[in-house]
Amino acid sequence: MPADQGFDAVLIANRGEIACRVIRSARALGLRTVAVYSEADEGALHARMADSAVRIGESAPSESYLNVERILAACQASGAGAVHPGYGFLAESANFARACRDARLVFVGPSPEAIEALGNKAFAKRLARRVGVPCLPGYDGDDQSIETLLAQARALGGKLMIKAAAGGGGRGMRRCDDPSDETALRALIEAARREALGAFGDASLLLESLLADARHVEVQVFGDACGNFVHLGERECSTQRRHQKIIEEAPATGLAPEVRDAMCAGAIALAREAGYRGAGTVEFLLQPDGRFHFLEMNTRLQVEHPATEAVTGIDLVEWQLRVARGEALALAQSQIRFDGHAIEARLCAEDPEQGFAPQSGVIRSLRLPDSGQVRVDHGLGDPAFVSPHYDSMIAKLIAHGRDREQARARLLGALAQTRVVGLPTNRSYLIDCLRAPAFVDAAISTNWLEAWSATRQAAPPDSRWFAIAAACRVFAGGERHGALAGWSSTGSLQSTILLRTGAHSHSVRVESSARLACTVSGEGWRHEIAAHIADRWRERACVDGIATQIALVGDLAGGWLDALGHSARFDDCTLAPSSARRSAVDGRMLATMHGRIAAVAVGHGESVAFGQRLLSIEAMKMEHHVCAPTEGVVAQIAVRDGDQVSPGRLLVVIERDAQTEQGVQ
Repeated sequence: MPADQGFDAVLIANRGEIACRVIRSARALGLRTVAVYSEADEGALHARMADSAVRIGESAPSESYLNVERILAACQASGAGAVHPGYGFLAESANFARACRDARLVFVGPSPEAIEALGNKAFAKRLARRVGVPCLPGYDGDDQSIETLLAQARALGGKLMIKAAAGGGGRGMRRCDDPSDETALRALIEAARREALGAFGDASLLLESLLADARHVEVQVFGDACGNFVHLGERECSTQRRHQKIIEEAPATGLAPEVRDAMCAGAIALAREAGYRGAGTVEFLLQPDGRFHFLEMNTRLQVEHPATEAVTGIDLVEWQLRVARGEALALAQSQIRFDGHAIEARLCAEDPEQGFAPQSGVIRSLRLPDSGQVRVDHGLGDPAFVSPHYDSMIAKLIAHGRDREQARARLLGALAQTRVVGLPTNRSYLIDCLRAPAFVDAAISTNWLEAWSATRQAAPPDSRWFAIAAACRVFAGGERHGALAGWSSTGSLQSTILLRTGAHSHSVRVESSARLACTVSGEGWRHEIAAHIADRWRERACVDGIATQIALVGDLAGGWLDALGHSARFDDCTLAPSSARRSAVDGRMLATMHGRIAAVAVGHGESVAFGQRLLSIEAMKMEHHVCAPTEGVVAQIAVRDGDQVSPGRLLVVIERDAQTEQGVQ
């Protein structure tokens, strides 16, 4: 079909970085682009980038980005002839694809029938077995009664995974180490069902035997309406936490050619059998001995697709749009070339030191790397804002090199240059991960990150960081009353300040005898600090004669400082009353994130043990457990299932007994 007989305008039914990504490729093809946005995304980058934008509802995804009727109405109002769903729920919704077809719109993706055949894990496993693709032992039957699932789990024996049949991305997934413990197994099944129903509208589950030391390898496939199929190589996605990918690579390292060929052939056989069209990803578990097993097929573009684009030089979104217009694939398999290695990292607004609790709010200072060696995909506006209603990812950084080590070094450099001030992020965690011996040596599996994280000790800020922070209190316009008390008639300015960041604090003494210069000393250390006058303490400081890049945002209570590889908030606690004793015995559990109460697991008056789950909060696509900080009795439950909470909201109060309280006084 000639291009001018297809659609000339495409609506992107998504937001953030993927919407911006699709807009760029669509515009390069000469297509008119239409964005949709919610109330929370008023003025968002993707809405400003597009040729036109339609407001489709309130902030909640169900009232905007997941509301099919409103998206179809936006197509009609804007004259868009096609819909690109990006990635996410609608991209794998057969009902949405069918609704587009019924509305005589081109859905940029596979047919509803292909999504139904492959998007459901249980259906896909049956199809994979039919074409000879190996699958893990497990249960994917239609009988979803709790008795059947318990019996099938016991019959499998050994460790197993409980998975949502209709979903992905780690949602509705639970690990069971002992199926013989029926009480624990029943609780895991119920939790997986609840999360699957909430996330995908389908509580169906499947069971799979758990493989130890396996790798997660996925193959990128493409099909067109002319019956052509190709693969674009594989990606290594073993670096994941709670089944959420954090770092992805292309290609997978140490893969024997015959294993790669068999895996790619199996992926194409599966796509061909389903009559697949467009971009898809077939995921496998790879054992150390080279045996692999089919996991699932994602019937959409993946978050990590830029890693494949980097090593192939192919614009996957352009291919999607061309295939959707009826064109044949631009290259045959023999014409596809692979060059070097690429690694992608997901920079997220989350606090690794607080259980990776998602964060939201305004990013008060932002700098992303702009070198030609690293690609940065983001959808941040100005001012940059992370909404509590959506995913916490800030940006994706993709480094390409002639080999894996060069790509790793370039990605490390890019992360070191990145500045995100105003919210906790996982930047330091990503840097530590890239430097971990297991990652450097490519000795990774799906459980390596969890094991490494359990032993990781986050490096505290060194004394130079505290020295800069203390000097900032003097010179950066964030002085509090009394901060400069103690100055003498000789002209020297002296002050003792108590600074705290996270669990670390320092009492420091600041002595200044000249404008924009001071000496800062603490317990066993002393540093000379001077500001770079032109930058006025916002971008550069001089520590012991060495110029240092910083990013600073001060306020009345302290500020945010990014310097010397550490980015965090610091607070001036000099005049604050001591709260150490109170915090040591206070059993008040407060929310640390925006979210919805998924389940309250305890009752009023119930005795709880240290670490016991009190409740679960669903936030940014994940269920986060709130656990008891001590043993005691539940004195108050301040929330109910379904409540929306925000940071600082009281959740539960644990009352400690007299013996416990004596131990902390």
